[in-house]
Amino acid sequence: MTGRQTGVVALLARVLERLGIIDAERFGPTVDLAWPRIVTGFAIMSKQTADLAMVGVAVGTAGTAGLAYALAYWEIVTMLGLGVAGGTVSLVSQNYGGAETERASLAVNGSVLLAVGIALPILTAFVLFADPLIGLFGPKPASRAHGATYLTFVAPAVLFELLNLIASRTYTGVGDTFTEMIARAGGAVLNVALNGAFIFGFDMGVAGAALGTALSSGFVTVVLAWGMTGRSYGVLGMEPSPVPISRSGPWFEPTLLRQLVEICAPEIGRRLAQGIAVFPLLWIAASFGPVIVTALEAGRRVRSLINAVNWGLSLASSSLVGQRLGANDEDDAGAYGAAIIRLSTVCYTVLAALVIVFAEPIAGPFVGPDEVAQAAAFVAVGAVSAIGFGVDGAATGALLGAGDTRMPFVASLIGRWGFALPAAALGLVTPLGVRALYLALLLETAVPGGINYWLFRRGRWKVVSRRYRPSTPAGSE
Repeated sequence: MTGRQTGVVALLARVLERLGIIDAERFGPTVDLAWPRIVTGFAIMSKQTADLAMVGVAVGTAGTAGLAYALAYWEIVTMLGLGVAGGTVSLVSQNYGGAETERASLAVNGSVLLAVGIALPILTAFVLFADPLIGLFGPKPASRAHGATYLTFVAPAVLFELLNLIASRTYTGVGDTFTEMIARAGGAVLNVALNGAFIFGFDMGVAGAALGTALSSGFVTVVLAWGMTGRSYGVLGMEPSPVPISRSGPWFEPTLLRQLVEICAPEIGRRLAQGIAVFPLLWIAASFGPVIVTALEAGRRVRSLINAVNWGLSLASSSLVGQRLGANDEDDAGAYGAAIIRLSTVCYTVLAALVIVFAEPIAGPFVGPDEVAQAAAFVAVGAVSAIGFGVDGAATGALLGAGDTRMPFVASLIGRWGFALPAAALGLVTPLGVRALYLALLLETAVPGGINYWLFRRGRWKVVSRRYRPSTPAGSE
């Protein structure tokens, strides 16, 4: 940071400390880790939002509705990758914090193998079964065709995205969020440029959006792979990973791989519970027509952009809590987790208020002039529901840093399948109609957020973390 930027951060730290949100001594390390991840998250989330907006301008509602269906499958890819990467950041941060760098490298190796094993079947399914997959939503023929086209062309990016998430979480686990930010932000800029060229220059429609995503994701994979194998970048302040992928072996260690799967399985379940819930939600929205499908997706995409803050604060929570636990400092780990939860809540509340004020101009690019009011309502509700994401992400980040992934999985199931989807279904059988979708968006984040905050306050995660600390004797749990 420049001297002026450092001064601004110091001033903000003092203000937040006086308000009782976060101590100044903890704000600095949190910001150092979080701000590049926030930029990274915004870059990643903006890709799908840009796709949706550009397709809306070039193709219309049929194209955006088809893209919404396809992006539901892409969300499954992302959630699977985040689930595996959740185990990666937990083991890397704790072993790196305990000065066990070789063991941390083996955790990365195992994560890469697991990611490849998950990606290849999904990639194949997208290529061979794109049309029937989109057909499950019962869309209009034009929307179905557009959705199938997107899935087919975006298929190669499945492998790229999972590997990118593993690399990103590895860098976060060792406290370097700048290198991944440069790679991911560069990929996002390339994605927008390629989309513009393919969609408008070559008139490729949704195929152009998918091709731009695939090529830009491949670019990020190549850039991150360079540093993940220990090679020096020598430019832009980017650094090679201090826990590089081993090119000569051994490729994995059985005990460590078992721990990785043990941590990943509930986290994958939690993420899938979040991702799969989109399918019945879109199916319900489809009963109200392609305009409501597009409006719902616009609200969800804007909420995802707000949730870029979680890419920083949640991962900062995982890394800082995990490293403190790796050094056997449970009290400091708890203090960091609590402070980041408070900070996240404040950030999300401010961002939600800003989006609500500008909801109509934000919704404009996604729909036609006569449909802006409907889309703006979903954008505003999505913004309010993002506050639940803020609490959920920061609390889950602390639990994840400890390796406690089972109960957050249950919280996700309860919130999304026990509350959000039943609320959405009320729109089909009661006069609530589309308003039931508003309620579903709010419950989808508020319920898991409340449960995970309670789990954090309970403190059981400190005990769970003792299973995975390199310096904790067996049986100390």
